[in-house]
Amino acid sequence: MRMNPKNITKEKIELYKADKSELSLEVRVDEETIWLTQKQMSQLFQKDVRTVNEHIKNVFKEGELEKNSTIRNFRIVQKEGKREVLRDIDFYNLDVIISVGYRVKSIQGTRFRIWATTVLKEQLLRKKSLNEYKEKDISNVVRLVGQVTNTYDLNKDEALGLIKVISEYSYALEILDQYDHQKLKIGKHETIESYKINYDDANELISSLKTKYGGSSLFGKQKDGSFQSTLKTLYQTFGKKELYPSLEEKAATLLYLAIKNHSFIDGNKRIAAALFIMYLAKNNFLYSPSGEKRIADNALVALCLMIAESNPKEKKMMIKVVVNLINKNN
Repeated sequence: MRMNPKNITKEKIELYKADKSELSLEVRVDEETIWLTQKQMSQLFQKDVRTVNEHIKNVFKEGELEKNSTIRNFRIVQKEGKREVLRDIDFYNLDVIISVGYRVKSIQGTRFRIWATTVLKEQLLRKKSLNEYKEKDISNVVRLVGQVTNTYDLNKDEALGLIKVISEYSYALEILDQYDHQKLKIGKHETIESYKINYDDANELISSLKTKYGGSSLFGKQKDGSFQSTLKTLYQTFGKKELYPSLEEKAATLLYLAIKNHSFIDGNKRIAAALFIMYLAKNNFLYSPSGEKRIADNALVALCLMIAESNPKEKKMMIKVVVNLINKNN
């Protein structure tokens, strides 16, 4: 039974160019193998399509290979006259290509096999590296969640927030993985800010929070000049380029530093969360296009607790967690 056609945008395309020849083929790489059409094989082996077709029939007739696992339909764009049309075309995997190459005694077929093996090996190594990277990141996030659970007496909503952070961050990594492999189209990855956070606006917000939380003389009282340093850090440059060029990076760094610098005698996490929300809101970025908050309230509480518990060496990881969560609906 023939499998359903696949959209051309979902496969990876590699360009094969033969040495000392004008031959150039767009080769599809999917499901850990290489795919060519009969026409491409005829170009590769310098045989007419009828000859290639006859060899393919014999490969299956003699039981050398199974049809179902070696043939696939891909939907491709073809030029027919002056118009472009979508056609479902049969493609054959590397096993078939190699078998035909042996039958026509093609030196070009041997060279292609060596090239294809190299391409597939590189793809597997990239995939393994990415998976290990994702697993390490997720395990670090889970470990931090465990620390928060042991340190704080969480209510049900806060506990749900921790679960939400894990699930949404895992989803964000999967989205990035799909984007990296050209399986997903997403919008802008970075957003330019329209509002720059400043010391006066931040102080005004902190004063309003002080009233909200009972007017304690210790709430929002600065211990040193580190809070001003936090705000300046967001706009640091190196070689005339900002260290945090996107809105997402600035927001995540603001949340992280406002907590970890312990600039206030009391209220560091609450102030950090409020500044984070204000910054996103003033940049019209607090809500996703669907109307939901980019980071739910309970997830934001969980993130603040996780940042507070994190090791300073994990700064990059925690900022990346926040950036990815903001970006997932971008």
